[in-house]
Amino acid sequence: MNRVIGIVLALLASVSLPPIIAAASSGPAPVAELRADPQKPSITFLSWDTEGGPRVRTNLLRKQAGVSLRFLVDQQWREAPSAPAESRSSSTLYDVGIIDDATATWELTRRGGTLSLCLTVRGAAAGRIKAAEILFPFDPRVTPTTVLPAKWHADGTLHLPAVVSAPDFGQMLLRETAGRPVAGRLLGSRKNKTVDLTLHLEPLGPGTSFTLDLTPVLLPPPEGLRSTDLWRQARRGWLNCLQPTAEWGDKGNPHSAPPGMLGNNVVSDPASCSLWFYADQAFWMPRIAPEISLAPLVRRTFDWWLDHKVRPTGEMIAYWSYGGFLDANSSPLIAAWTYFEATGDRSWLARRIDRLEIIADFLAKRDVDADGMIEATQSGNLGTLVQPNRSCSWFDALNVGHKDGLTNAIAYRAWRCLADLEHRLGRAEQRTRYTKLADRLQAAYRDVLFNPKTGWLGMWRSADGELHDYASPVWNGIAIEYGLLPPAEGKEILARLRAKMATVGFTRFDLGVPPMLIPVRRADYLLPNACGIPQKEDGADTFGYYMNGGITAGQVLHFLAAHYVAGDPEPADKILRAMLERQQRGEFQNGVTDAYPKGIDWTTWDGKPSGYEGYLADSFRFLQAVLLREQAFRDRLYRPLNPS
Repeated sequence: MNRVIGIVLALLASVSLPPIIAAASSGPAPVAELRADPQKPSITFLSWDTEGGPRVRTNLLRKQAGVSLRFLVDQQWREAPSAPAESRSSSTLYDVGIIDDATATWELTRRGGTLSLCLTVRGAAAGRIKAAEILFPFDPRVTPTTVLPAKWHADGTLHLPAVVSAPDFGQMLLRETAGRPVAGRLLGSRKNKTVDLTLHLEPLGPGTSFTLDLTPVLLPPPEGLRSTDLWRQARRGWLNCLQPTAEWGDKGNPHSAPPGMLGNNVVSDPASCSLWFYADQAFWMPRIAPEISLAPLVRRTFDWWLDHKVRPTGEMIAYWSYGGFLDANSSPLIAAWTYFEATGDRSWLARRIDRLEIIADFLAKRDVDADGMIEATQSGNLGTLVQPNRSCSWFDALNVGHKDGLTNAIAYRAWRCLADLEHRLGRAEQRTRYTKLADRLQAAYRDVLFNPKTGWLGMWRSADGELHDYASPVWNGIAIEYGLLPPAEGKEILARLRAKMATVGFTRFDLGVPPMLIPVRRADYLLPNACGIPQKEDGADTFGYYMNGGITAGQVLHFLAAHYVAGDPEPADKILRAMLERQQRGEFQNGVTDAYPKGIDWTTWDGKPSGYEGYLADSFRFLQAVLLREQAFRDRLYRPLNPS
């Protein structure tokens, strides 16, 4: 099998990286499969498994579709005519007549885990063939295959090389072997469940050829990681969290986003409140191939949100036209820090810092009672969250409002990150301002949310003074992780929550842990109807479905990280190892579904689907726990939280 020897690349900042495409790897070798149509130039089956597993038996292409060719002849596009396939020892060859004496030879080769597609044009009339296109019709119902290219352009086109990422199958580096320029488009349909990657080969002429190779990518562990056994379990799924969107929406719809935005999945929505999820993931592995960095992708997504989705008040839209999300404003501040920390892009930061301050100051103004905590526009009072409204956080179907623990924890980290960015630019006054905002929030946080009856934090305190406490591992976890509670107290809280899990009978740690351990009352859900809404007032009838106690893997990260921060790693390691085993089997997604409750992006406590996306990129951020269990990696990510 051909192997691409990795090279050592360094970040512009302090993060250095080992080889990108592994020269050697323990475990089974990557495998790939390609099957050609016997009667016409087409690939009917295309698949791979970079960990050498059985995924290679599942076709990544849509049924009744195949990788196809067409040619631009005399300014008109023509589909490649039928031609019989000629089988050779390791390849299939098509000799296609195009026009007059002009022919195109298309040779398809498989060598172990590497695939090669070589197109050559011959004949005196070949000068009339100006270009060719190769179409890959991927099936997002199998897995949402997307691309991470060397460059996205303003018009939505992309350029090779690119990493083709088929979640839970692995990644393949797609490049033209001679370095000839190849442009592409990623088009999709959420309704029809299609994703089409089209590659444009130009110029063509007599004797010219393009050779496209697909080579397995085996991401090496980040430098300094000790637990490489856990990394081997995580690496195939690491890029699952990063799903650049195809061009799939109605361009005339004001909610539509351009292609190449990091989003829920390749044919789903981007959301500003999720931007920091992706930025954190990219932070640990910013360069995934010699010519491909994830940092420009984060910057492209970030800049689009900052340039197009901020209201005059400084409020950031979360998705579609929804405002009122406090984490939508915090998310870009964190993403800006991780981008700068990974790249050292000072000129970009200098251009963007004023805009960052505008969205940060919106948060500051939301401390309407001047107690240090940020108050949401939503009251959080029972029965007040009614369609078409949403809550103040990523958990948008819950009646979260007023003084919310989750969004305040995220804002706390955001202000610390912004203070660090101001320091990097030598802006001492601004650094002091955001440091003081973070200090005041930290000082107020516990007193507002601690429940002496349970010994842990409630989720939110509504405007009427009620503390809404559903025994949340996520809300408590992020507070402990970010240092809003001292580690010793955090350790005690985590032990109480684990005891509560045992009391309520939760044992399926391969799924993760639920975001709450007590049913959510109907009056604390999005009324009058929403995914997972209970009909009973006590919430018991839909408990375990969607945001009423359903489990989504990405949010489990905070509960795991909290254990590592609190110095109690064993319980977290038990959960993480169980989740990694499930991830190895590809059971945190079931393709693009877009139908509630068929999506396994959320599950019940016994593993049944209770979501609607099917594939949610956020789910795979729990893999960061493989790194955060080690002190050196926590020190790197949490550095702004410890400004001393």
